[in-house]
Amino acid sequence: MLEALSERLGAIFARLRSRGRLTESDVGEVLREVRIALLEADVNLAVTKDFVARIRERAVGTEVLTSLTPAQSVIKIVHDELVTLLGGANARLQFADAPPTVIMLVGLQGSGKTTQAGKLALRLKEGGRRSLLVAADVYRPAAITQLQTLGKQIDVPVYDEGAGDPVKIAEHGVAEARRLGIPTVIVDTAGRLQIDDDLMRELERMRAAVSPTEILLVADSMTGQEATNVAKGFNDRLGITGVILTKLDGDTRGGAALSIHHVTGAPIKFVGVGEKLAALEPFHPERLASRILGMGDVLTLIEKTQAVYSEEQARELATKLRTQDFTLDDFLGQLRQVRKMGSMGELLKMIPGMSRALPKDMEIDEGELSKIEAIICSMTLRERGNPSILNGSRRKRIALGSGTQVSDVNRLVKQFDASRQMMKQFTGGKRGRRFPMESYG
Repeated sequence: MLEALSERLGAIFARLRSRGRLTESDVGEVLREVRIALLEADVNLAVTKDFVARIRERAVGTEVLTSLTPAQSVIKIVHDELVTLLGGANARLQFADAPPTVIMLVGLQGSGKTTQAGKLALRLKEGGRRSLLVAADVYRPAAITQLQTLGKQIDVPVYDEGAGDPVKIAEHGVAEARRLGIPTVIVDTAGRLQIDDDLMRELERMRAAVSPTEILLVADSMTGQEATNVAKGFNDRLGITGVILTKLDGDTRGGAALSIHHVTGAPIKFVGVGEKLAALEPFHPERLASRILGMGDVLTLIEKTQAVYSEEQARELATKLRTQDFTLDDFLGQLRQVRKMGSMGELLKMIPGMSRALPKDMEIDEGELSKIEAIICSMTLRERGNPSILNGSRRKRIALGSGTQVSDVNRLVKQFDASRQMMKQFTGGKRGRRFPMESYG
């Protein structure tokens, strides 16, 4: 996500920091490089020009150029302007004063509207708000079936009539939600391969019929500037209230994220960061700006941690580490919890400064984590609790059971033992009472 842009800006500002004092020409040189970096990231040309002009206006002032840390002042200005470009503040969903709240999802065919409808319904459900999904895409044969499948997976009701007038289906869906006392309706609308008049007229009729509180455009960030053009087209005809930007975790240059709000005035409200139904996150402009500039994203990391760890679990883990009772079984549990939070590479980049500290070509092999999990799972509980009993025959059995080599088992045990020795040094060698595990096989 925006990796190339982050690397380019990081290199530019690294050179900037090496200069004690800055002149107006220094700032001009930096901004020319920033402009090129943004254009290479597929940011809209008009957006890029306006962004650079605003930075120049603020950065060439006497207060910045004569400050003790002019480079840091310029970087802060760039950060602030990036936050503004991305929408300024986190934009929340709006709910109607009198339920049901109607949320229309619109977008081109293939943008992922149906999937995002399921993700949004799950997110609202986890927040304690019930939803009714309405299958109003009667043109794509698999759309209704897909929505029904998603509804079953997340235990959210789906209203559909099969074929028929999408506008009437949406109207009837809202009436059904009102009858059932369901406070939120998410309408999955039809898309086209491109914006056309027939599609827009149908969506305009639907908007008039169901009076949505939110009209959210689902845009594929992989399409770059085309996503911006699509957003403008939908906004001109429908007046979108927000954007769900999908595939922001993929190999995308980021131009859509940095352009859409400026072009449409509509905030990005959610971003899709994976294929799983839980992979929909609120969009925080200040956090993304910090990540682009290599400053990390500690708040998101904390939120991800809190989602998989309770306070009691954290206390229990701390006690085990402190008393040297941390076993391979505990390690397996921690590994599984961490993997729920996302890829290790993405998690590391959320730590301030880590994106610059890590080698550019460094790739964390998620397959290695699966291998470690398989090895530990092939051990008995007794072996996990006391790896010192792992003789040659046991290691051979574990390797065979996990589909790995004996050398892989040896490496894991050696690394785990080294980590325990390190923890022992940190905690002064204190140990807690161990429970006998001889009863386990």
